[in-house]
Amino acid sequence: MMRAGHDLPDFSGASWLVAPPVQRIFTALAKKGGEARIVGGAVRNAIMGEPISDIDFAVTEPPEKVIKLAEEAGIRAVPTGLKHGTVTLVTGRRGFEVTTLRRDLETFGRHAKVAFTTNWQTDAERRDFTMNAMYCDVGGKLYDPVGGLDDLVARRVRFIGDPEARIAEDYLRVLRFFRFFARYGSGGIDAAGLAAVQKNRAGLRKLSAERIRAELIKLLAAPRALEAARLMSEAGIFTGVDLGRALPDNLEQLGAIEAALGLEADPLRRIWALLGGGSSPDSRAESLAGRLRLTSAERARLQMMAVPRRLYPTLSRSARRAALYALGHQDYRDHVLLNWMASGEDAGDENWRVLFRLADSWSPPDFPVKGKDVAALGVPKGPKVGAILRDLERWWIDAGFPEEREDIDAQLKALTEEL
Repeated sequence: MMRAGHDLPDFSGASWLVAPPVQRIFTALAKKGGEARIVGGAVRNAIMGEPISDIDFAVTEPPEKVIKLAEEAGIRAVPTGLKHGTVTLVTGRRGFEVTTLRRDLETFGRHAKVAFTTNWQTDAERRDFTMNAMYCDVGGKLYDPVGGLDDLVARRVRFIGDPEARIAEDYLRVLRFFRFFARYGSGGIDAAGLAAVQKNRAGLRKLSAERIRAELIKLLAAPRALEAARLMSEAGIFTGVDLGRALPDNLEQLGAIEAALGLEADPLRRIWALLGGGSSPDSRAESLAGRLRLTSAERARLQMMAVPRRLYPTLSRSARRAALYALGHQDYRDHVLLNWMASGEDAGDENWRVLFRLADSWSPPDFPVKGKDVAALGVPKGPKVGAILRDLERWWIDAGFPEEREDIDAQLKALTEEL
């Protein structure tokens, strides 16, 4: 059923639609009388005038026939999810997911037993949100079976049909509901959807860590992440997904500082602001890294954030530079922002801004002395060389990173003579 309210756009001639790889897929799939349409995110973003990355197809033909049609057209077919009707077709160095129209026979919270169909309405009604259930054919004609265009124009994130039924089909939709609200929503959140995700939040424990991480990272980088995180906290979503208590006030303060400085949202730093801290921050960092299955680099950075470091505008010039030298640019910025957040001071505070901008205006020099320089003064290789280097580096930092080689050599000589 088509909803009235807005004229359907016509995408004939659109660059993303007429691109040779896309048209080649259309031609191959329609060769024996089948019909294919682009569906989901590509259509949604085209309507919104936003960049289009992945292009997914829905098709009336069963997956085995999709493979056969692709091979006849010289297109490589990869059976990425045959049980659910999905084949990835590779052409022009691009991969396109092609999924047969389907209906769910049984659902298990993340997996489903499906049957294939040729009914576009049935296929649309098993998708998650109305804005993701619009289709575009080879000629650029838009199909809107469930009223997605009206919702998209209103920036309203709404489940298709019964929200609880859609969530029971896939519990990841709880997180996607908030992520799409943070990314595309305007005004208040859909009340029926919010009630449904809150009621079904226990199902989040069935999700893999990788999927939780992916949704949370995307959510915290979205324009309305602060509002979404507060709603999630109030609805018990973070405890439902075993991430513990959340501190949306901290995230709001950090977001205000980021905005005042013109910084892009940093999801990992936002994770720590929202979910980190506590009486044992190092244990908390380990717990979060494990629950979200962070990469080694992300885990190390989170652990660095957990180490208490007092970086305040009252620090002397030499102490600031020493901190930047010890931490490096990224960790220095993290700690300044997190200390600023915790201080509760205004996001426009100029003293904090100057402290933060040190990482932009000054690059720490490399320590100019090597082990061979110590050995050249007659110190035998071994622990003594390392001890002298450590003492000399401490002196060099405390002295404000002097560049004069004569002064550095004089200090080195004095340290070796103390042996």
